[in-house]
Amino acid sequence: MDNPATPRILHFMKHDSDVVIVGGGLNGPALALALAQGGLSVTIVDALPLDTRKDDTFDGRSYALALASQKLLSALGIWNEIADHAQPILKVAASDGHAGEGPAPFFLEFDHAEIEEGPMGFMIEDRYLRRAFLDAVMAEDRVAHLSGETVVAQDVQPGGVTVTLQSGKTVSARVLIGCDGKRSGTAERAGISRTGWEYGQTALVCAIEHEKPHEGTAHQFFMPAGPLAILPLPGNRSSIVWSETTDQAAAIQAMDDDSYLAALRPRFGDFLGEIKLAGARFTYPLSLSLANAFVSDRLALVGDAAHGVHPIAGQGLNLGLRDVAALAEVMVDAHRRGEEIGAIDVLERYQTWRRWDTATLAAATDGFNRLFSNDNPLLRGVRDIGMGVVNAMPGLRRRFIREAAGLNGELPRLMKGRPI
Repeated sequence: MDNPATPRILHFMKHDSDVVIVGGGLNGPALALALAQGGLSVTIVDALPLDTRKDDTFDGRSYALALASQKLLSALGIWNEIADHAQPILKVAASDGHAGEGPAPFFLEFDHAEIEEGPMGFMIEDRYLRRAFLDAVMAEDRVAHLSGETVVAQDVQPGGVTVTLQSGKTVSARVLIGCDGKRSGTAERAGISRTGWEYGQTALVCAIEHEKPHEGTAHQFFMPAGPLAILPLPGNRSSIVWSETTDQAAAIQAMDDDSYLAALRPRFGDFLGEIKLAGARFTYPLSLSLANAFVSDRLALVGDAAHGVHPIAGQGLNLGLRDVAALAEVMVDAHRRGEEIGAIDVLERYQTWRRWDTATLAAATDGFNRLFSNDNPLLRGVRDIGMGVVNAMPGLRRRFIREAAGLNGELPRLMKGRPI
């Protein structure tokens, strides 16, 4: 029989903070700020040293923020710090074809003028977004930031959770949130398994300077080995996300810069004139990885720790920020009602909210990649005609635009630009 005094004992248990977040990338600090602004105290455990996070060197990485994600950043007080460095995405053009042959005659073109809310999204370089989050976290009294620390153990107790760091320090909280990527140690230690597979593709990521203006247009060129995304940055620059088979990508990445550009040019085309590299080059193996549960006892997963999808739609960070907005709203509302924020029934509200959206997007990106990353003549004809049909139907085209902008579905308050 349960001891009737137990609930009162648990109520007065001492914690270092209400929430401990493992992961200091982008989703972790975003969630910390949202929870702090809702009245909760947070500790972030970040494996990277502070100097690494603060490094202002442009490394070529950038993000496509959907309009709804921009609204979240505005509500968190981040957007004003980075707005001058953001490039509005005014159009999206998608086409099918082979390297060096130009696009197929059927294509898709989305224009932001077809919706009332504004640009479909914004491109922002990693260095600006990362530093803005770090500055905001450091200025928030309710957030403690432990840098250069790695979690080696976690222990869930009836009244909370304690994590042990490699340094020997322990941190206790009411809830543990894993924002620690596809290989989430938080999920693994909680016994949460994953479902997924490798695509046999690798994304080559870099930034380029080009001779002609991009006019705010994001291009997606579908080729047999994988898609090539050309995403506009401020000035005459663009971010490149170029998918190839794993072996081919490794060979290209091993090239010197001149040879790398020589391999890119026939795929890129000459519509932006001469091109040259601007920043470092990266590779990322592509896979689908879905956690079989987003929550457990006093634990929740956010971002890539919960789901990793193909970048074909550029929705990875946006998907994570939707998690942030939903989980923050669930936990803050529960806190205001006097509920236990770490109770499984509270956390399951977050899982119920996010699982369908995540599974739908994962299935869509997986299906699009399988449909477009091949040279089957029959499938190529079907997809080209399909793009032509969508492009000719304003109502359907508008729906796709709103989806890309993150404006469809049951949006959390932060994604509407409203505080929680």
